Amino acid sequence: MASSLATAPAAVREMQSDLESQANALSKIQKDISKNHEVRKQFTIQVGENELVLKELELLNEGANVYKLIGPVLVKQDNAEAKANIKKRIEYITAEL
Repeated sequence: MASSLATAPAAVREMQSDLESQANALSKIQKDISKNHEVRKQFTIQVGENELVLKELELLNEGANVYKLIGPVLVKQDNAEAKANIKKRIEYITAEL
C-alpha cells in the first residue's frame, strides 16, 4: 500500500505534464486557425473588390479609356486586357481560398 502512495505523485506529475503539452498544442492550433481566418478574410475582400472592378469594366463602352495605376503613374490599358487581368486575378485569389 505504501508503494501505491509513492507512485501517485509521479503519476500526477506525468498527467500534469501531459496536460500542459496538450494545452500548448491546442494553443498553437488556435493561433493557426486565427491566422488562416485572417488570410481568408483578406482574400475574400480582394475577390469582392476585383469582382466590383470587373462589373464596372463591363459597363464601359468598347471605346472607353481605361487606366491602370502603376506606382505613381496612370498607364492607359486596353479594356479587354484590363478585363482579362481582373478575371485572372479573381481566378488566382479564388484558387488560394
